[in-house]
Amino acid sequence: MQWALENSDMLLRLTGLHLFQAVVPLVLGVLIAVPLAWLARSRRSVGGALMAGSAIMYTVPSLALFVLLPVLLGTKILDITNVIVALTLYAVALLVRSTVDALNSVDNDVRQAAAAMGYRPLRRFLAVDLPLSLPVLIAGLRVISVSNMSLVSVGSLLGIESLGRLFMDGLFRSFPTEIAVGIVLILALALLLDLLLVGLQRLLTPWTRLGRAGTATLAARVRAGAA
Repeated sequence: MQWALENSDMLLRLTGLHLFQAVVPLVLGVLIAVPLAWLARSRRSVGGALMAGSAIMYTVPSLALFVLLPVLLGTKILDITNVIVALTLYAVALLVRSTVDALNSVDNDVRQAAAAMGYRPLRRFLAVDLPLSLPVLIAGLRVISVSNMSLVSVGSLLGIESLGRLFMDGLFRSFPTEIAVGIVLILALALLLDLLLVGLQRLLTPWTRLGRAGTATLAARVRAGAA
């Protein structure tokens, strides 16, 4: 505890960098994966290729990707961009499949009712499919957010600043306190981000607080509009 207080400025800086490198890829992953998942579900031929590509992408070791990206992007190996791009690719790889599963969880009768009301595919996706699939989608996001918090630390092996630096310094100096502080801070960040995602889900899907009855009521309203 004494060491953490004496180095609070450094810890705050590393915590901010770590959080930035974990959250930005999560946001970018959603913006890229959701349209891809819609495309995958709309066109089966494209969907198979996207699913296979995302599965292959996630098998690439993170350290190898961090080393390869500077060559592909023309960036310096210590550039934080390498971590953000790598984690965005991993987020997209996981999110495409989980988003397709989320979209498949929507009642097909509700889709047909929306189509009967004159909803075109894009409008139906934004107004019906996406809102109803949010609980499953955010569940996938919660898993990926924890994964990102862990993978950011790998960048410290290349000298990229994050809380992973505490692990490297602690190991080289044989100072377990520094390693323990790094673990606690990463766990705290993962818990905080998870709670924020749970809060976001509750905010965006108020009908889920009523359980199945709330979802059924929402679906009934869409069907009623088609009658």
